Amino acid sequence: MNILKTSIEWAKDEIFSSWIFILFGLLFVIASIGFWQLGKTEIAKAFIFPMLIAGTLLLVAGSGFYLSNKSRLVNFETAYQTNPITFVNSEIERAEKTMREYEKIAFKVFPIIIGIAALMLVFINSSTWRAIIMTILGVLMVIILIDSHAHARLKAYHKQLQQEQNI
Repeated sequence: MNILKTSIEWAKDEIFSSWIFILFGLLFVIASIGFWQLGKTEIAKAFIFPMLIAGTLLLVAGSGFYLSNKSRLVNFETAYQTNPITFVNSEIERAEKTMREYEKIAFKVFPIIIGIAALMLVFINSSTWRAIIMTILGVLMVIILIDSHAHARLKAYHKQLQQEQNI
């Protein structure tokens, strides 16, 4: 029963991470509105649509993560009560798959994209493209920040699941 409590706590932490995505999405949308209302320079005006699109994508991602984790949280107790061994095994499998995705995408692909975007920023003089690149850099850094914390929590959760499996 201790692993059920651990699983529920982990899911609640993931729901909190979803809210962080939503918060950053709102901040990007607010920044877009600010550039629209107050932007006088060409570069400020160039940020309007990239920030709006990035904010919308973060809001959608955060909402999707929230809904999926909320439904998972609701199903944990039922799945555990039905068959604790199957529950632990399926959680271990899901955690391992997710950790591999974090390690591949968030910690390898995104840093490569950040490096390429940073190099492009040096060589591109168009205000629109600079705004797009800076927005991409901001979004990817936010995602890496959130995902690094989620990855650390998932590794700890995975370790507890493996300990439970070995009992």
